[in-house]
Amino acid sequence: MSFPGGPELIIILIVIILLFGAKRIPDLARGLGKGIREFKDASKGVKEELKEGDNKEKK
Repeated sequence: MSFPGGPELIIILIVIILLFGAKRIPDLARGLGKGIREFKDASKGVKEELKEGDNKEKK
């Protein structure tokens, strides 16, 4: 399975515009960006907690 090329991406974008409308797309993208940011922050927090726990075990 490969990444879609130019024509496929254009078709996908047209379908998204038809389904959600041009006015709602920025809101959807903003919400997706916030979700990704929250996920990254949470995963960073978990990594830091694991490092702290590992450092405490070594002492």
